[in-house]
Amino acid sequence: MKTRAALATGQLQPLSVETLELDGPREGEVLIELKAAGLCHTDRMLIDGSRDWAEYPIVLGHEGAGVVRELGRGVVGLQPDDHVIPVAIPECGNCPACRSPKTNLCVEYFNPMPRRPLSLRGGPVAAFRDLGTFSQFMIARDIQVAKIRRDAPLDLVCCMGCAGITGLGAVLHTARVEAGTSVAVFGLGGIGLNVVEGARIAGATTIIGIDTNPLKAGPARVAGMTHFVNAAEAGQDVVGLIRDTTGGGADYSFECVGAPSVLRQAIECTRTGWGTTVMIGVMPGSNDLQIRPRALQEGRRLTGSFLGNVKTRSQFPAFIDWYVEGKLTPDNLISHRISLEEINKGFDLLKSGHARRVVIDF
Repeated sequence: MKTRAALATGQLQPLSVETLELDGPREGEVLIELKAAGLCHTDRMLIDGSRDWAEYPIVLGHEGAGVVRELGRGVVGLQPDDHVIPVAIPECGNCPACRSPKTNLCVEYFNPMPRRPLSLRGGPVAAFRDLGTFSQFMIARDIQVAKIRRDAPLDLVCCMGCAGITGLGAVLHTARVEAGTSVAVFGLGGIGLNVVEGARIAGATTIIGIDTNPLKAGPARVAGMTHFVNAAEAGQDVVGLIRDTTGGGADYSFECVGAPSVLRQAIECTRTGWGTTVMIGVMPGSNDLQIRPRALQEGRRLTGSFLGNVKTRSQFPAFIDWYVEGKLTPDNLISHRISLEEINKGFDLLKSGHARRVVIDF
């Protein structure tokens, strides 16, 4: 079959919308018709020169929601017309990681899909994270497909497969923030807004958002932020301001930017003895981290989180339930809607800082 998709041909090149060939689902695979897809900074890093990548041409996109149209042999737990969200981390359910409550990093995440269902003029085309949601139709392994309830609006929950699961999960599954604590969130983009939401749900009483763009303060307050720090004005006083606001340092901090200097601030602003920092942002290139050793020796903790340490098929659908039940506000997250043909405009909006999340409506 044919599908229209946004194709990246290399670094520092605009995406081109092409008609590609898409092979049907084989054993253990699912054909999904995408209804909406979100643009993420991680996708932009593969076209703006900030992240090395070897596979081009490639269909980007790892955030989306759609409907199952066809199943390959051996697929269980899914049926045609099911509403689904494709996810970057599989959950096979059988490996040691899937059987452990400690991690969501299924062993199959490190064993990529062995074939390329997409092609252009006879040549294979890669799909980012084995997904490629910037396409009207996609093939995914069934272990990378989360079934969700039918009454969840696909055009609103389409960003939950990255921004939502990552931000909420980092608070509730990775850090396990307790009620009555203080939280500092560095970066109020798509993921940062969901960290704020997670902190509110966890019962944090002081939620400090830090960003260089004051326009992001309004949506963050809707999500639950109690204090805002304009990092462009505060400069090196960011750490001092957070310590003053919390009476000695935040109990938890979350780095959602992907910058070594910001990570250092996130660590230093936490309380001695038990402050915990969660590193979420993807660092460009091969940056080395320079951390003051005594900051950790004083009892602070630093940990990473990938997709919020949430098991993608068994735990993630509960977040969609929360949205339908009114506990979440992903419609506050989405600031712009575009067509597939406007995707380069969408990435410009994301880069400018005027967009929280940009969504493609197919």
